[in-house]
This record gives sequence, structure tokens and C-alpha cells, in this order.
Amino acid sequence: MEDMLLLKLGEIVLKGLNRRQFEMKLMANINRRLKAYGTFRTYCIQSTVYVEPENADFDMDGALEAARCIFGIASISRAAACEKDKDAIVETARRYLADSFRSARSFKVESRRSDKRFPMTSIQLSQYVGGLLSEAFPDVPVDVHDPDLTVFVEVRDLAAYVHGPAIPGAGGMPVGSNGRAVSLLSGGIDSPVSTYMIAKRGISIYPVHFFSFPYTSELAKQKVVDLAGILTRYCGRMNVIVVPFTHIQEEIREKCPEEYFTLIMRRFMMRIAEKLAEMHNARALVTGENLGQVASQTMEAMACTQAPIRLPVLQPLIGMDKEEIVTMARKIGTFETSILPYEDCCTVFTPRHPKTKPIPEEVERAESVLDIASLVEEAVAGIERIRVGE
Repeated sequence: MEDMLLLKLGEIVLKGLNRRQFEMKLMANINRRLKAYGTFRTYCIQSTVYVEPENADFDMDGALEAARCIFGIASISRAAACEKDKDAIVETARRYLADSFRSARSFKVESRRSDKRFPMTSIQLSQYVGGLLSEAFPDVPVDVHDPDLTVFVEVRDLAAYVHGPAIPGAGGMPVGSNGRAVSLLSGGIDSPVSTYMIAKRGISIYPVHFFSFPYTSELAKQKVVDLAGILTRYCGRMNVIVVPFTHIQEEIREKCPEEYFTLIMRRFMMRIAEKLAEMHNARALVTGENLGQVASQTMEAMACTQAPIRLPVLQPLIGMDKEEIVTMARKIGTFETSILPYEDCCTVFTPRHPKTKPIPEEVERAESVLDIASLVEEAVAGIERIRVGE
């Protein structure tokens, strides 16, 4: 009896003539992410990816957990394959789901017959399998309305498959299917969540972190690398681009009005991120901004910080409640790392009374004393790349 995974596709099924491109990207992501757990044969038929071990040396528990984090998959079933024969199906269900039956209080059988050559209808097959399973497990009564265990039988092109209830997949689109973006990744709660949410839309991520040593510590930089490492479960392998930001912040402090410190700093971040996007053929920037959360995230302030660049800025958290963001951070596993007490560059030289409704012309005038082009080029020339993920 073969232990395997059935991965049901999500939004990809809505695609038209280009659907095959999305499926190929998903298959490549699945093969790469499951490689650590064994040698598997994977193929896609009828909106389902079949994952079959090719030898006895595999970790199906690990493969299942990895598959749960792959964008593009709607649901996952751990299943057993057998011949398309009614008695073979009963015997497979009896053996494969024996542990589930021992802990169940009631059960029912649901069958799907995509291979219409199979001689029984779905209802007939459910009744037949359910009747014999009821005899095999007499202490577990049938309950077709509210069962404790549902036995699923799928009769497909190549075989029949038996499994218990499916578990949710990560959803979304396969990473890499919708282009590339540069994501501004700080050590806070918001930016890892925004990175996750944009990757879920099929975008390959280039995380950028602005580092202001000695005002921020090496531990602060490592915290961001650790956050990126957590995100690779969903985003795939990445290069964290660390930008030296100390000189820029010192120049702003020395030459610009204090109330504009944060705004000018963020304008520099956007310029640098756009340069890096051009270097990596990325088509957008991603930020963790949340409307009204802090002084630099008013509509007027965001308009000012985005004014110097041409690329679109994607802001997936813009309308979310803070508690919603925290809940998502806990779900994806970044929250505990995000709250470690190592501050990032956004806390350096914070103005006492920041402008919340800045006028663009005033901000441009305030930063005109700086050699903007040279400072941007210097920062880009000094970047460090740190590889995360396999």
C-alpha cells in the first residue's frame, strides 16, 4: 500500500491558455521544496498534483508539512493508492485508516468517480465501501449527517485513492509566477507579514534591509536574517540585501530640519530600493505600511515618500487592523522573532514632533541640501548579500 500526497490546485484552475505555465512553476517549487524529504515522483493530472515516493527512504510527515507552505496549493490529502476495484478499495481503506477508525465515534464514506468507466456510481461505491467498513469496525456506527470521520474515495484515471479529510494548503499563486518585487524588510511585525502576503500572490521576493551600525547592532541585522529564514518556508530561497544606511542618516540629522527626518529617510529608502529593483529586474516595491499607524503612514506622508520613484508600491497591510497583522504574524511564525528587543534603523534619530501632513515642496526643499544621488550610489555600492533557504 503506497503512502502518498494529493495536492489540489487553487487559483491556477481559473487560468486559461497560460495555465500550463503556472502549473510548471508550481511543480518546480514542489520538487525543490520536497527534495529534502526523499525522492518523489510528481505529476499533475486534472487539477491535482500527485506526490509518490520512489523508494522506501522518505519522510512523508516532513513532506506534508513542507507542502502546507507552498503557495498555489488549495488542499492536501495524505492518501493510499490502490487498484480501481471495489474490494481493493475496501481493503485499502480498512488498513490505511485503521488508526482513524479506532479513535472515531462515527463515520461516512464520500466517493468521487472522475473515471466514468468505473462500473459503479459514486453513491453505489459509497454504499458498498461504507457497508463493508461498518462490518469491519462494528463499534463505529455510520452517520451520514455529522460523522466524526469521513472516508474519501477518489476513482481517478490511474488508480483509486483513499484518504481522510484534507487539510488546507497555503493557497495563492506559485512563487515566481507573477514576477519579482523588492520588499523592505525591517525587524518589526508588519514587514514580514507584508512580504508573506505579496509572495502569496506569486511574486519572487528580494528582501532589503537598511542597517545603521553602530546605532543598530549586529543582533538587529541577524534578527532580520532570521525573519527572512522563517519566510523561506513560504517564499522559497532568497538573498537578503543589507544596505549600509548610517552615513545617510547622519547626513539627514546634521543638515535637515528635525520634523522631516523620518520622511527624508524613507524617501532615501525608496530611491535605493528602486535602484536595487532595477538591478534585479523587479517590477514593484513592497512595504508594510498600515494607514494611520504612525506619523509616516498618513496619506500625505506616504505620498511624499513615494514621490521620488516610478515603480508601483504594493502595500498589502494598508487597511488591516493591527490585531489582524499580529494574528497573521503568529500564524506564519514570525511574531516571536519580530518582538525581540533589537531596534532597526527606523528608530534612529526619531523626531520629537514629526510632520504628519507634509507638503511635498517643503520636503523637497528640506532635502535639497543633501547630495542625494551620491548618497544613493554610495549605499548601493556597499550592499551585502546574505543567502537564506535552500
